[in-house]
Amino acid sequence: MQRFTEFDFGVSWVMGFFHQDCTYEADTEAELVAQHLPEGAAEYALAVRRDARTLLDSLPSETLEVLWTAGSQYGPSFARTTGAEWTRTVVGVCDTWLSEQSGVRPLTGADTEDGLTHRDTVVAEIEGMGFLTAEVRQALVDCAHHCTPDLALRVLFKVAVDTPGASLSEDQYKRLETIGSALHYGEFLVEDVKFLVADD
Repeated sequence: MQRFTEFDFGVSWVMGFFHQDCTYEADTEAELVAQHLPEGAAEYALAVRRDARTLLDSLPSETLEVLWTAGSQYGPSFARTTGAEWTRTVVGVCDTWLSEQSGVRPLTGADTEDGLTHRDTVVAEIEGMGFLTAEVRQALVDCAHHCTPDLALRVLFKVAVDTPGASLSEDQYKRLETIGSALHYGEFLVEDVKFLVADD
């Protein structure tokens, strides 16, 4: 059983759009999200919408801001919006995009795996990440408890990549690989953080 992509997906995938050069790619943050949704591949929009709705329904706006900020290099900006408003905007972008597609089928099988049976394991890994600030660690734990462990783990990977000084031990990485396999992640999702494994 495999997911629809070998790479990242959902809200954690969207977080990756906000990199150093993203301001050259679109006029607004909503446009940036919309233009990355690949034509004819509704699974991407469905996965993003599923994650974003789960976040909106489960976490306060302040926690959403912590997660979006920690998981993105350069935004989104919360100077003129809130975490809830931005996450709602992402849902709206997906709704608009999906309304323009034909033959959209709901996510099924591995693409609906939420990792609930692995919650304690995911929380333990989050709590063992010494490079996280207390605020970010708590936001990720809250995400695992109140959203899904799958979403919390994927956001953790994005946070780790964007945190200066982050590192993983070989044992940590192997445990993450094991969890990723249980959640049916593609070959390259957990591999995104492999470069953080410290040399002994």
